Amino acid sequence: MSAARRGSGVERGIRSMFDDAGVRGWLHVADLHRPSAQVTIDADEQLPMGSVYKVPVMVAFCRLADAGLIDPRRRLTLEPDERVPGPTGISVLHDAVTMSLRDMVVLMMTISDNTSADAVLQAVGPDVVDAVCRDLGMPDTHIHGGVVNTFNRLIAETGTRSLDAALAHVASNNTAVPPGVYDPAFKASSTPADMARLLRAIWTGQAASDDRCAFMRKVMRQQPWTHRLGSGFPYDDVTVYGKTGTYGALRHEAGVVELADGSAYTAVVFTQAARSDSKLPRADAVIGAAARAAVEELRGRQDT
Repeated sequence: MSAARRGSGVERGIRSMFDDAGVRGWLHVADLHRPSAQVTIDADEQLPMGSVYKVPVMVAFCRLADAGLIDPRRRLTLEPDERVPGPTGISVLHDAVTMSLRDMVVLMMTISDNTSADAVLQAVGPDVVDAVCRDLGMPDTHIHGGVVNTFNRLIAETGTRSLDAALAHVASNNTAVPPGVYDPAFKASSTPADMARLLRAIWTGQAASDDRCAFMRKVMRQQPWTHRLGSGFPYDDVTVYGKTGTYGALRHEAGVVELADGSAYTAVVFTQAARSDSKLPRADAVIGAAARAAVEELRGRQDT
């Protein structure tokens, strides 16, 4: 059987996985060292990326640190009235917090702390992040002010008066979601193909200096969430690095999977669920299942 036919077969199988999980899926999985060896599904389609935007913010931060334009040890004090809504980290604390920018990067990447992410983004500058994306060959990635802008637009688009009300509106299966909610034009957005390029740049030392790239890889290894990409590779001898992103019915993860034999794969899966429930375990798990099917396909091609 030809590689083209095998590729089309695995694509059909992955699409069937998405259908069974009640989601539409977008996917880009590639051999880290041979990026032309890839499995893709609509990988150039732009979508709001939720907290996946924190990966390019981290890269821009590291590049500025390399250039001596930002001090990673610079300490910021974030007051209670500077909190950005979110379920983790500084976002849920009540008192003033003083911390270095570098440690805020760790919090925004490991537990997806929104307050840390916004503080880092303001220190770096949204325009700088977008410029870094252009430099790294990511034409379809735009930050648009990060999570704060996304939340503000969500409130406006749903016609509600608070973020809680806006999120409840989007999470309800009994109300129609305004069409602008998932429009990527004015929200932090990207494509699976762009994010795969960024991950490869981090792993091959093109995104920043060797030391900074090592820092970024370490931070992505420390993410504790295993219910998405990690669920497809539940083995002690497989290392999964990742960054999740969630926005309404959208569930994403962008990461790298390293196998025991030393092979590695960039794995980016974006999904949009048909239902708006906040808890859809099958929609989370299909991210790992789809990535694993793609990795197995690419490993099979190496053996032929």
